[in-house]
Amino acid sequence: MKKLSVNTRTVTLLVVLLPMLLAFGYVVTRSGPLAPVPVTVIQVEEQAITPALFGIGTVEARYRYRIGPVMTGRLLQLDSDVGDKVTAGQVLGEMDPVDMDDKITASKAAIKRATASIVAAEARVKDSVARMDYALAQAERYKQLAMDRNVSKEAAEAKNQEYQVAQAAETTARAMLNVARQELEMLRADHQSLSRQRSNLRLIAPVTGVVAGRYIEPGSTAMAGQMVLEIIDTDSIWVSVRFNQRQSDGLAKNLPASIVLRSRPDQPVSGTLARVELLADTVTEEALAKVVFDQLPEPLPPLGELTEVTVSLSQLDATPVVLNAAVKRLNGESGVWLVEKDDTLRFVPVEAGVADLSGRVQILRGLEPGSRVVLYSQKKLTAHSRIAVVDQLAASPQ
Repeated sequence: MKKLSVNTRTVTLLVVLLPMLLAFGYVVTRSGPLAPVPVTVIQVEEQAITPALFGIGTVEARYRYRIGPVMTGRLLQLDSDVGDKVTAGQVLGEMDPVDMDDKITASKAAIKRATASIVAAEARVKDSVARMDYALAQAERYKQLAMDRNVSKEAAEAKNQEYQVAQAAETTARAMLNVARQELEMLRADHQSLSRQRSNLRLIAPVTGVVAGRYIEPGSTAMAGQMVLEIIDTDSIWVSVRFNQRQSDGLAKNLPASIVLRSRPDQPVSGTLARVELLADTVTEEALAKVVFDQLPEPLPPLGELTEVTVSLSQLDATPVVLNAAVKRLNGESGVWLVEKDDTLRFVPVEAGVADLSGRVQILRGLEPGSRVVLYSQKKLTAHSRIAVVDQLAASPQ
């Protein structure tokens, strides 16, 4: 009877403990430290990727014109304001001429007077030439009469002296005519100088563009060379971009680009790489480039606005490709966790190539197309980790 009671207690304990042990083992192997690590996997594909470079830039104008007076004076009027479109040769404003118009009027009167003086001098030359010709004829006639003893020698000498006086008068008249002509040239040069100075008082647009800055108001005194207006050539607006030097291989002229203005994040604009600068920034380790708009956005973006620029490089040959997140670092070496057919793990060192902006990276050595590799894991993996492939991780991946 006593033996039967002991066996009953043993059986009862086994019945109670066995399910508990089984439950404990299940919990340990499924949710405890011995549980498989949930992972997501991807298949290695052979693809031709198109790498791209991403950079931050600012809107700039290649040609900017600073307009101001060539001499100190008071700004009389200014007809253009910021944002106004102007055409080449358009008068934008004017400096106060003070008494320059009166000087120009006086120079015109002086030119007329000098012209009249030349006419009078030419008339005197004609008169002196006629008198000299008459005196010469008389001197020759009296010389012949003196040889024929019809007149005295003194009379012939007197006529010769009259000819010499007429000749000197003709020389004087021609000299006065040359002086009058030189004076006229001098007056004309002075008039041209005054006219140029007067025209320089007008502020004229050198090109067709837009007024970007207005720095002085009418009534203020502007120094010689001081900037009154600034005009930009709208056709020269481009984006100055900075790219990481480590990723700038392949950057070349005429590559297509996408420009996203900070003020219009949902309106990308197409562009073209116009120039890669020969000088890079040694401090920030960035390569510098210029990107032009294929078509200027309307309204025009303000100069200095930040932009995000993506430049598409040439398409590469097809190679095995994985997502960049699948490439891990183990013991200082880059590689991927390869999933074998029996769901065991093996770390395979790889040589990664160029990546595109979607996260795909070339695998130049170490993987074959069709292989399965771990993309994300819930815990840090080792070669002895047990895994469970899932479609999506419940927690944040490591």
